[in-house]
Amino acid sequence: MSNDSNRIDSQVWRISLVVILGAIMSILDTTIVNVALATLGRDLHAGISQIQWVVTGYMLSLAAVIPVTGWAAERFGAKQVYLVSLALFTGASALCGLAGSSTELIAFRVLQGVGGGMILPVGQLMMAQAAGPERMGRVMSIVAVPAMLAPILGPTIGGLIVDNISWRWIFYVNVPIGAIAVIAALRTLPRVQPGRGMTLDVRGLALMSIGLPLLTYGLAEVGSTGTFTSVKVVLPLLAGLALIALFAVHALRIPHPLLDLRLYRRPTFSSASVAMFCLGAALFGGMVLLPLYWQGVRHESVVDTGLLTAPQGLGMALVMPLAGKLTDKLGGGPLALFGVLLTTLATIPFGLITDHTSIVWLSCVMLVRGAGIGFAFMPAMTAAFASLESFELPDATPQLNVLQRVGGSIGVAVLAVVLQRALEGAHTQAAAASAYGTAFWWSAGLTALAIIPCIVLLRAERAARAKMAAEDAPPSEKVPEVAAA
Repeated sequence: MSNDSNRIDSQVWRISLVVILGAIMSILDTTIVNVALATLGRDLHAGISQIQWVVTGYMLSLAAVIPVTGWAAERFGAKQVYLVSLALFTGASALCGLAGSSTELIAFRVLQGVGGGMILPVGQLMMAQAAGPERMGRVMSIVAVPAMLAPILGPTIGGLIVDNISWRWIFYVNVPIGAIAVIAALRTLPRVQPGRGMTLDVRGLALMSIGLPLLTYGLAEVGSTGTFTSVKVVLPLLAGLALIALFAVHALRIPHPLLDLRLYRRPTFSSASVAMFCLGAALFGGMVLLPLYWQGVRHESVVDTGLLTAPQGLGMALVMPLAGKLTDKLGGGPLALFGVLLTTLATIPFGLITDHTSIVWLSCVMLVRGAGIGFAFMPAMTAAFASLESFELPDATPQLNVLQRVGGSIGVAVLAVVLQRALEGAHTQAAAASAYGTAFWWSAGLTALAIIPCIVLLRAERAARAKMAAEDAPPSEKVPEVAAA
């Protein structure tokens, strides 16, 4: 009977396959565009600091809609929200392929991110409801497959498309897949009746959705103005910071905010969150720099660029299962600290990069860097969740995803600015390689920022475990307070 109750029936697998089909599109689109940035900049006559918004705008819009997902699924029904998200992502993909300028492409990418941001969370929600708690782990683990494969396959697929057809087809390819996913979802997913749900924090959503892009835009404008004192830099930066500060005040005053900032009062959660923010900046920023280096300095083809970018994703995929097992034994703090240190050290060789550095050496270092990121991400997220009560998890999950995406978007913007400024005086291949080295030193610095929160995480986790052990000890082993005094 126990085996029958734990058996996963065919309907659950069908739901899972439909969700994975949608997830593959949205996750691949985060990485597939990276190898095409040089081509996009050339064809659309845009510099690095401008064309990076194709990546940054997508990630910011992903971050903006993630906190709304739970409310929308409850208010309108999970199946209905999933179908709208798929249709929006597919339609926006077609528009991206038709874009005639960098401004149009960026705008359509933002629209694409609004649809893509809801596909995976709503899909996971439906999978969890279909599987039930006793089969949750096995079913949810299959969603990790496209997440692990995207950094490996995305750049390679993107390279093949750009090299053999046109950059427009990295977006058009989503249209037939999206159409199949919509038909499959209509036929397979169970319809859930909409509920009343909680009131959406519209004010909080407006403050965050405007504040974060303004902050990122101000940072990106440093690339075009060359100074932090320009009005184009100062005004967006100050306005963005002011709106984010207003959001923080607002979120702490109402009972059901868009993001529950009260969770950051826990040292374990707050330190893990900062670590994930810095890692997101290092990961996504580095994923933009590497393809540009391979094409701009080493003159590799787009396909070869995709293959040369794959080792970092491979390193992440190889260590993630091991990182999960070790986290259960050792805790998230020690592994997150190890992963951040390994990622920082593995970024240093890229700071020393030249126009003739061994490709084999760089590929090996990228494999190690990916392993470091894999060791850091999973344990940090696990430690953050372990410090919370079960009723706090629905608020914590979107926050960690938002932080990772926002960190990535800011990392991409900052590193693109640094690279463009460094390339302005580079008139030889050696000078251009040195400019990339400068950007990679900044990437190493962004990664190193996570070391201190990881140390705090380790100490907070250790203190929490000691407290739990003391509370679970038999009365005879507890030291009376009088005696202790």
